[in-house]
Amino acid sequence: MSTSGQPEHPAPQAESEQPPPWRPPGAKKVRPGSESLEETLRDVRRKIYPRSVTGWFAQWRIVLVVLTQLLYYGLPWLQWNDRQAVLFDLGARKFYIFGMVLWPQDVIYLTLLLIISALALFLFTAVAGRLFCGYACPQTVYTEIFMWIERKVEGDRVARIRLDESPLGVRKLRIKATKHLLWIVVAFWTGFTFIGYFAPIRSLGADLVALSLGPWQWFWLFFYSFATWGNAGFLREQVCKYMCPYARFQSVMVDHDTYVVTYDHKRGEPRGARSRKVDHKAAGLGDCVDCSICVQVCPTGIDIRKGLQYMCIGCGACIDACNQVMEKVDYPKGLIRYTSERGIEEGMSDQQVRKRLFRPRILIYSTLMIIIIAVFFGSLATRTTLRVDVIRDRGSLGREVPGGLIENVYRLQILNSSESPLVLDISAVGLPDMTVGVGRGGEGPAQGIEVPAAANYLLPVVVQTPYDSQVEPGSYPIEFVTTSRLADGSSDAVTEVREASSFIFPR
Repeated sequence: MSTSGQPEHPAPQAESEQPPPWRPPGAKKVRPGSESLEETLRDVRRKIYPRSVTGWFAQWRIVLVVLTQLLYYGLPWLQWNDRQAVLFDLGARKFYIFGMVLWPQDVIYLTLLLIISALALFLFTAVAGRLFCGYACPQTVYTEIFMWIERKVEGDRVARIRLDESPLGVRKLRIKATKHLLWIVVAFWTGFTFIGYFAPIRSLGADLVALSLGPWQWFWLFFYSFATWGNAGFLREQVCKYMCPYARFQSVMVDHDTYVVTYDHKRGEPRGARSRKVDHKAAGLGDCVDCSICVQVCPTGIDIRKGLQYMCIGCGACIDACNQVMEKVDYPKGLIRYTSERGIEEGMSDQQVRKRLFRPRILIYSTLMIIIIAVFFGSLATRTTLRVDVIRDRGSLGREVPGGLIENVYRLQILNSSESPLVLDISAVGLPDMTVGVGRGGEGPAQGIEVPAAANYLLPVVVQTPYDSQVEPGSYPIEFVTTSRLADGSSDAVTEVREASSFIFPR
């Protein structure tokens, strides 16, 4: 005791004076020393019951769900030139994408597409966080679809909690069975559509009804259906929080100027419940009424008021929910909003925050994307529909044949990437008086060769040139010149393709 009669150390503040932290229904209070570990383990075990919400961001999610699924479910049914518009025919090693026919040799386009996708992911994350995760990721989209079915069958959040806590009975079995039946129908149709990108979907339906699918088709049908049912129906937020690698490395791309879902702690704290009639500023309270609705609507179950977390998918559900609460208590909207961490700390206006979006890393990502996109589409626009690859016959490098001729044998692999048959004329240049014949013996003419539409055509050819004793034995460069025109004569346009090779004079 001090001389004044007061304790030497002030008494600790009563626990009741501090607002209790939000905990989900049924969660137990944990010891301070193990709170972080226990919270993580509890998150893995507990089931999240997201509350439905309406608002601007919710409408955008609905629009993106509809658009992505119209695209996914609808593309395989579109027809183009009496075939499926989008078909990845692995058996024939041909990819049909509307008017284009791509072969394995066109893998460069896939490479460019993957680079563009990666840069777009980096760019969007640096600008506004996990936009893809919140609005277009398949896990998010199918989770939204499955949750919508769940709400229609079981009711909103409170009704679902009560149903799960109720004892097992006829009513509960009926409701659960109805929900899972609808889930399985959606999952099965999703798996069927997935296979429809790799096999003609119209004949695939008939094969499915007749139970005559191939073993790999059955495997992928059930695998993809089960994955959709399990990920969207059960795992849900666990995929985003613990399985998705993007959640882990996004912190490398997010900085203090990234536009993300943020809680304005300067305006909201100290939080606490209050009456509408109370002047909360005079009472020393912030704008946050501690209703926890922002937590209840979050599909990953996080509390955005604890700051930016890697589990946040940027869907904006908490923004819609908080704005509705702010309207009811007659406070300004935007307590939770899209802004940057620097904008909150420095009290920037929305216009100032948006100006800082155009920083060096954003400009670099954008410039690289524009360049690669231009190369991608420029390459597609100038891509020739005829490809000729020369393969030397290893069994006969060069030989002397009757008539004083030197002969080399080749195979020409001709790829016709157009939707029309072509007529080819083949010649060779590089040595005097060279002649080209088709077939193993070179007896066929090398003019007027018809190649079917979208075909991979293997053509053996023989190249001959007169023997010259003055020519040293060895390899000499030559070129195969292939000119093509449409077989139906609808156009006089001629395409010329030159492919380098070599001609060997034997000893």
